[in-house]
Amino acid sequence: MKKNFQIIDRRDFLKKTGLGAAALALSPALLAQAQANGKLRIAQIGVGAMGVEDLKAISSHPLVEVVALCDVDSTNLGKAAADFPQAKTYADYRVLLKELKKDIDAVVVSTPDHTHAPASLMAMKMDKAVYCQKPLTHHVSEAREMKKVAEKKGLVTQMGIQVHSFYDYKLATLLIQSGIIGKVHTVRAWSPKNWGTDDPMPQGSDPIPADLDWNLWLGTAPERPYKEGEYHPGNWRKVLDFGCGTLGDMGVHIFDTPYNALALDVPRTIKNECRQPSGFGFPENNIVTYEFPATPYTAETLTWIWSDGPGAPADHPDLALPNGDKLPDQGAMFLGEKGRLLLPHFMQLPRLIVDGQYKEMDIAQFNLGEPVKDYAAESKKHYHEFVDACLGKTECSAPFSYSANLTETILLGVIAGRFPNETLHWDSKKARFEEEKANEFLDGKYRKF
Repeated sequence: MKKNFQIIDRRDFLKKTGLGAAALALSPALLAQAQANGKLRIAQIGVGAMGVEDLKAISSHPLVEVVALCDVDSTNLGKAAADFPQAKTYADYRVLLKELKKDIDAVVVSTPDHTHAPASLMAMKMDKAVYCQKPLTHHVSEAREMKKVAEKKGLVTQMGIQVHSFYDYKLATLLIQSGIIGKVHTVRAWSPKNWGTDDPMPQGSDPIPADLDWNLWLGTAPERPYKEGEYHPGNWRKVLDFGCGTLGDMGVHIFDTPYNALALDVPRTIKNECRQPSGFGFPENNIVTYEFPATPYTAETLTWIWSDGPGAPADHPDLALPNGDKLPDQGAMFLGEKGRLLLPHFMQLPRLIVDGQYKEMDIAQFNLGEPVKDYAAESKKHYHEFVDACLGKTECSAPFSYSANLTETILLGVIAGRFPNETLHWDSKKARFEEEKANEFLDGKYRKF
């Protein structure tokens, strides 16, 4: 690992990694159809943890050919390569994209959060379709940039929120939009997961494992010593420089259906009740309150309250269930003028509650077929939808035009955690907070690596 490094501006990085975008961009559908075997040629960036699942799911489509694999961990890379011996292997996604620019049609990005945007944008500027895991980006400015590039180039894109394509969540969206509980005035969402820490930054360093390229793992993030068990392979979600906390991990999934069902944009105000910032890790418990402007499905103002960490959510009359039933571990509750709708996370049907009692619903009217209880089959839909969209057969349901706004909303709550108990005011048109001190966290400096 280099001892000296430079900080470069994000925009300069994006410009340099664009590698001179073609004047005329072919759509991924045309690129794929041009291949003699009629298959979509995929490069998978990140093959550890969720990357393995992404690779399995997308390669299960009969018209996908995996031509390249990339990971900074050679052990992970070796395991994936054993299943796809025909694929070329790389440690550095930049080298992969430069060398195989003409040999791939689409890229799947399954890295830690801080590398989502750098890898995705480099591929997008080469006119590649991109499937990127959630949350879409690490910074608000990156989300806006990815949305902008995707729209400008007309690229097929999809964020990895697999539950977006699940039966239960589609049903909840249709129920809310049918007016089953009337105009919605409040949503409460929760997860007891704890991607936070009150520990200070670890001191000292440990030997870097022989199978890990630590410099490439850090990527554009600030340089720091390697510490065993602190970052790679899993705990990076807790750390400000790499992840987005519980809100960024589970909030994206659990927010998605209410966000989609209520046709929300971005919030006007955000407040996070949490501990004072440590400068290293995310808070262990967050209560984030958003206020959104009205939509056709909401009251004049929609209030959204997110709770995470051990014990979440706290008891509240809004969350009381009939018969003394226990809340699901994770989920969301819609509160409307005519009742409430409970949406567990995941693989459970929504429940209608009126006057303190469960009420049966006519779900046959929505023509969704029978409820599906096979997670693997449900999950594949989202990946296959991306492939089929690249081949010109359908459209993606979570393109960056949608998922960038959802991600922005999540990240505004993450930023609010740096200003505990203070209401921040967001100006969407200007892409800035009224509170100037918060604006420095909308972007980030990229390390040259």
